[in-house]
Amino acid sequence: MKFSFNIETVSTVFFTLILVFEYVAGYYITIDAHAEECYFDRVSSGTKLSLMFEVAEGGFLDIDVHITGPDGKQIYSGERESNGKFTFAAHQDGDYKYCFSNKMSTMTPKVVMFTMEIGEKAKVDSDGNKDTETTQNKLEEMISELSSKLYGVKHEQEYMEVRERIHRAINDSTNSRVVLWSFFEALVLVAMTLGQVYYLKRFFEVRRVI
Repeated sequence: MKFSFNIETVSTVFFTLILVFEYVAGYYITIDAHAEECYFDRVSSGTKLSLMFEVAEGGFLDIDVHITGPDGKQIYSGERESNGKFTFAAHQDGDYKYCFSNKMSTMTPKVVMFTMEIGEKAKVDSDGNKDTETTQNKLEEMISELSSKLYGVKHEQEYMEVRERIHRAINDSTNSRVVLWSFFEALVLVAMTLGQVYYLKRFFEVRRVI
């Protein structure tokens, strides 16, 4: 398939890229025990939304996730999840709410990394029908898909960084515990040695007196 590149096409490509990255937001949040954090995005019907999340720190690295539409209808519900991705299309205009709940935790706060990607609304022409598949529209779709995949790669890199940081923290904690336990064993061994020497010394002193 051949594409004719001109000023209008190049402008459209850059405009598409701007639109793709304009509606992507990433956050790190801390959710206390017995608490819930909710966020809202106001979109039009037909808009594509994609939520990706990862529990970075805290407890068993689990969180409850709920997505609710403007009409109160629950779109997605997950319990004790460590990470995930959910994509859906808005069924009506209004505010869409997504919540992260740590109510099941008794004392441990959770650190959650999440991103919400909001795509463009499906385009329609003046007659109310979808746009015909022109070369320019095809190019826009390809650029949009490429941008989405690049963003997915970026999210996976962030996910791997978080996992690496978690594993490094676990390794450091385990190493510290091993060092402390070895130090404790050494102290116990020294104490037992001194105790045995003292006992034997006292034993021979008593025998000489008798």
